[in-house]
Amino acid sequence: MRPEDVLSDTANFADFDGLTIRKGTVAAFLANAQAWLDPKADAAERAEAERLLLEAVPALRKLGVFAVLEIRDAALRRLVEGVPG
Repeated sequence: MRPEDVLSDTANFADFDGLTIRKGTVAAFLANAQAWLDPKADAAERAEAERLLLEAVPALRKLGVFAVLEIRDAALRRLVEGVPG
């Protein structure tokens, strides 16, 4: 499967079983995970990264990301696993 088979180049979002997922959700999750894990991040930056991470978890679950990939950092994995749904 190619990326455009999942989401056309002209689409910005798609519906997956009733959940609208925006283009860039996976990339944003990865960027926020890196920010959350950054030891140089201050409390406000880390809190914002955490909020955005948790917001993306339901979409990533719907896409099946966590059924295939495992988060290596134990603290981040616990955080994500604690999100209902």
